[in-house]
Amino acid sequence: MQGFVSPAPQTEVSEEYWALVYMPGRNRQHYPANCVRLVDSAKAARTGAQPAQRLFPAKVAGPSKSSKGQMLYTLVEWLSPE
Repeated sequence: MQGFVSPAPQTEVSEEYWALVYMPGRNRQHYPANCVRLVDSAKAARTGAQPAQRLFPAKVAGPSKSSKGQMLYTLVEWLSPE
């Protein structure tokens, strides 16, 4: 994947996080850092979700720098609602 630094156990370049992702739609694989709010757990992500306000719970990896210099998180998986 271009623009994505894969998680490596020997480094702390990219890691996986629980997050709330703000986006008008959930059809992308990469999200700008300003649209991602990291949280402590999957439960916190599900609790903080507000689909009506386009805030969705997810597991993301990153951050990584895009070819255009923007910091991005890559979607690992969307979390189902509780």
